[in-house]
Amino acid sequence: MTPAILQSDPKANYLAHKREIDEAIRQTLDRGWYILGQQTSAFEREFAEYLGAKHCVGVANGTDALHLALRACGVGSGDVVITVSHTAVATVAAIEMAGATPLLVDIDPASFTINPESVEDAIKSWRGQGKIKAIMPVHLYGHPADMQAITSIARRYDLKVIEDCAQAQGATINGVKAGTFGDAAGFSFYPTKNLGALGDGGAVATNDPEVAERARLLREYGWRERYVSDIPGFNSRLDELQSAILRVKLKYLDEENARRREIALVYDERLAATSLRLPQRRGGIGHVYHQYVVRSDERDRLREYLRERGIGALVHYPAPVHLQPAYRDRIAVHRNALPVTEQAARQVLSLPMYPFLTDAEVERVCETISGWS
Repeated sequence: MTPAILQSDPKANYLAHKREIDEAIRQTLDRGWYILGQQTSAFEREFAEYLGAKHCVGVANGTDALHLALRACGVGSGDVVITVSHTAVATVAAIEMAGATPLLVDIDPASFTINPESVEDAIKSWRGQGKIKAIMPVHLYGHPADMQAITSIARRYDLKVIEDCAQAQGATINGVKAGTFGDAAGFSFYPTKNLGALGDGGAVATNDPEVAERARLLREYGWRERYVSDIPGFNSRLDELQSAILRVKLKYLDEENARRREIALVYDERLAATSLRLPQRRGGIGHVYHQYVVRSDERDRLREYLRERGIGALVHYPAPVHLQPAYRDRIAVHRNALPVTEQAARQVLSLPMYPFLTDAEVERVCETISGWS
């Protein structure tokens, strides 16, 4: 029987670096310090250096990273944050965790990222409760949002920018890493991410020392002195084991992102003659292909066809946030309609994409889709 091809495979990443990861875990266990110790401090320093950011604050997960980044930037109750509905629900959940109100706008049909024209129109037309305080662009699927346009809008209207970088570790715009354009950024290290832990993990990145200091306070009860809270805070700490694992994996991130680009190039070439609409990217973008997302009006039929032939494909995301039961009819939607977002949700399909796909597996995916088309 032909082995199945997974859509993603975090175990393959572990096995590729097993010796180093196991040794890093052993050393951490032997050291006997398991929360906010040497490994986390070192990872924070190394990841900040990798990004070209001045500060990195390790936290428990990507949702907390966005939540604490918002609060560290002064966003809270009574404030409105503009973001998208075509995203993981964590983006919107983090805004509400901060006490703020999400205002959802439409996306660019080519990149699936926030549409700057919709952002500016939302700012000009907003008549709801609360003051618009921030924009949270999502660098979806590994393709950065148009940060030049977003930061320009933010400057004109005196807004904060918090980047959702959960899917964009290593992505660039004109050579500059995503996560360094705004006031702060939130990263996720969920196991399937380009830089994934073997459990949950996240980080806040910023060039602002005051934002970094507030994020550090917020992640651990507002403590400067242990057991004495200067401000109300939370419990959201990146543990030593995950930090040790991430330090190993960070060394290979650029190499593995390059392999993702190689796979994407094969998909681009081999699937060009099919009926699928393939991913696009703007000029100057260093896409890291967290997902390789195609569009098809027969998405569900294609997905089932692939499943029957042992090829995994997933939908990121089948239901826009504003149409999910928890948010429908209670969350603010720009001009009460997100047509591009809703069309994308009906069409998108994520093909197998991870650095340890073999050339033969990639070819098998292409041949199978060509047979369907």
